Amino acid sequence: MSKPLTCDVVVIGAGVVGAACALYAARAGLGTVVVDRGPVAGGTTGAGEGNLLVSDKEPGPELDLALLSARLWAELAAEGLGEAVEYEAKGGVVVAGTDAARAGLEQLAAGQRAAGVEAETVPADRLTDLEPYLAPGLAGGVHYPQDAQVMPALAAAHLLRASGARQCTGREVTGVLRGPGGAVRGVRTDRGDLHAPAVVNAAGTWGGEVAARAGVSLPVLPRRGFVLVTEPLPPRVRHKVYAADYVADVASDATRLQTSPVVEGTPAGPVLIGASRERVGFDRSVSLPALRALAAGATRLFPFLAGVRAMRTYAGFRPYLPDHLPAIGPDPRAPGLFHACGHEGAGIGLATGTGQLIAALLTGRTPALDPGPFRPDRFPEEAV
Repeated sequence: MSKPLTCDVVVIGAGVVGAACALYAARAGLGTVVVDRGPVAGGTTGAGEGNLLVSDKEPGPELDLALLSARLWAELAAEGLGEAVEYEAKGGVVVAGTDAARAGLEQLAAGQRAAGVEAETVPADRLTDLEPYLAPGLAGGVHYPQDAQVMPALAAAHLLRASGARQCTGREVTGVLRGPGGAVRGVRTDRGDLHAPAVVNAAGTWGGEVAARAGVSLPVLPRRGFVLVTEPLPPRVRHKVYAADYVADVASDATRLQTSPVVEGTPAGPVLIGASRERVGFDRSVSLPALRALAAGATRLFPFLAGVRAMRTYAGFRPYLPDHLPAIGPDPRAPGLFHACGHEGAGIGLATGTGQLIAALLTGRTPALDPGPFRPDRFPEEAV
């Protein structure tokens, strides 16, 4: 005799992706429970900068998902969530330090325009119209009006609240329940079972571990990154500003430390400085070389930052998959199991589109874009 259902779907992970999955599942009429071994936004989400970017995506499936997500974030802001999550449609400015970098950036922007991105070429002598405090001598840039920002922990909390989902935080999933035919029947936790015909793995960097507890493989790896936070300042950085080599770093498979300057202001005043990437497992040790490189890169873009105090730093782990695409959708190896993880550093920006896709797939509706490139079972077993 089967156990009575607790809900229609259990979402594992109370970060922003799990929260978005819960929101759109609830809007599709599904009773939802969100379970997480920590607090809301206690993992990668809480260590993010809140970027909602189209500018750093090359044409392809991820850019399509980013454009969908950008529209959905704007819709949520218009519905009244904007102020609560500190949504800022500030736009992004990508700058090139050399003529060669500028040529590469303009080539990328041309492809992005063909895919539906607004990308405005900015000659060198007009960069300070957008960002008055930029360093002199830059070769030019591209302005991306569709880039935006939220406060990530607030975004996760308010999406969850808007979903009406039951929240089970501080409760670890120890296994995924399977029926006699292998179909998913819910999850086992350290505080009892939750029974449901569908389970969504939105566990971020720990998505591979959750998959293994369901008896399937997913090669999610952590990529550590640091963020420097300055003392509160008057508004001086108007957009999200980063160097053109950031796009190449995002797409890189390198294990060594990579840094490229990313600078943006916040409504509260502090300036956030990134971005670093390195594969060191789950080592949270502070890396002075990484922090020095972040500071040096930021002052190259904005010289005034040389006289500004850094008040703190924090580290997070981006959930990385080998082909740089997230895993989104049903897992045919475990009927009823869905994945929504592996977004690397783009999870906050891609959360809304991911949540909408998951909700459509859960309910048998036609998704807004082709989920095929995000198939969770696309990796050979030896990749895990």
